[in-house]
Amino acid sequence: MNYYTTGQFAKLANVSQRTIRYYDKIGLLKPSCILKNGYRQYSDTDLIRLQKIITLRNLDFSIEEIFSMMSSEETLKDSLHLQSSLVQAKITNLQNLKEALDIASSSLENDSFDWSNLISLVQMSQDNSSIINQYMTSKNLDVRIALHEKYSQNPMGWFPWLYAQIDFTGVNRLLEIGCGTGELWKYNTLNLRNREFFLSDSSEGMVSEVRKKYGSAFNCIVVDCEKIPFKDAYFDCVIANHVLFYLQDLNRGLSEIDRVLKPNGVLYCSTYGPNHMKEITALVQAFDSRITLSQTNLYDVFGLDNGKDMLNPYFSEVHVSYYPDALIVDEAQPLVDYIMSCHGNQSEIIGPRLMEFKSFVQNQLPLHITKEAGVFICRK
Repeated sequence: MNYYTTGQFAKLANVSQRTIRYYDKIGLLKPSCILKNGYRQYSDTDLIRLQKIITLRNLDFSIEEIFSMMSSEETLKDSLHLQSSLVQAKITNLQNLKEALDIASSSLENDSFDWSNLISLVQMSQDNSSIINQYMTSKNLDVRIALHEKYSQNPMGWFPWLYAQIDFTGVNRLLEIGCGTGELWKYNTLNLRNREFFLSDSSEGMVSEVRKKYGSAFNCIVVDCEKIPFKDAYFDCVIANHVLFYLQDLNRGLSEIDRVLKPNGVLYCSTYGPNHMKEITALVQAFDSRITLSQTNLYDVFGLDNGKDMLNPYFSEVHVSYYPDALIVDEAQPLVDYIMSCHGNQSEIIGPRLMEFKSFVQNQLPLHITKEAGVFICRK
C-alpha cells in the first residue's frame, strides 16, 4: 500500500490541494492516517474513493447524494461497474440530444423549423437530472428492500405475503400503481395468457427497469395516479403498494382508482402505522437531534390508523390485513445504508461524521425494530 502527502495525492489525481482539503473538511474523503506532526497521509484506497467522487461530480451528482453513495461498502469492481453504467446513461442522453439538435439545425436550413420542438430540446437538455433521480430512487429502494429481506423475523417476506393477499380469481385486467422495481412480481405463478396486467410508475426510469426485467410478460407504462389514462370500469383489480401517501392529491387519486375499477372490483393498498421503524428514528435522533429522516410522516397522510376513513367514501367494503413482523439487526453497515437512503436531511448531517455514526450504530446492536405494516382490501 502506497501513502502520499496531500500535495502528492492532489498532483496524482490532477486536482487542487484545496479540493482535497475541502473533501477532508466536510468528511467526504478523510485521509487514511494523520502523523504525529499533523501531516495527512492518503493511501491507494483513498485514491479509489477520490476517483469515484470525481466521476460522480462530473455526472452532476450533488455532494449530499455522493455522501449517501460513498457510505456503503463495495468492491472496486462494483464501483467501476456502477460508474460505467451511469456514464453510459449520460452518453446515451447526450447522443439523443445531439441528434435532436442536428435535426433542428437541418430544419432551420430548410425553412421547416417547428418552434414547438424547442420545448423538447429544453427537456432533453435537462434529462441528466432524471438519470440521477432514477439512479438514486432505484438504489434507495433496493437498499430498503435489502434490509427487510435480510433481517425480517417473519419467514414470509413482505412481497410474497402481499402477493398472497391478492385474490386473482376472475382478474383479467390488473393495474399496479407505483410498481417501483417490480419486486412484487418476482413471485408470480399466474399464467398471464389472455390477461392484461399493467405495471406502472410515475418514473420512466423505473418503468424501463421493470420492462428490462420482465420483458413482454407485462405491459409496463408511465402513469400518473391522479390522471390514469384508461376508460371507466376497465380494471378488475388495482394494486398500490406503499404509494398512496406520496400523492399530491389523495382524494383525486382515489377518485381515479374508483373510476377505472369495474363494479365489484378490488383495490389492494398497503401502508404503515405510526410505530413502523420507530427505533431507527430514535437511533438517529440520539446521535443528533437535528436529523429528520422524512419531511412528512407518511402514516399521517395515509396510514393504518386513518386509511379506512379515507377509503370508505369510495368503497362499499374496506378490510385491513396486518403483516406480523419485526427486524433484528446485528450489523451496522446495512442499517447505515438504510438510514442514508431516506428522504430527509441525514446526508448533510451524518455525511461528515460517517465513521463516527457507524461506530455509534455498532454500539447499539443488536437493534430490535418494530414493523407496523398492512394492506387495505377494498371492494367497490
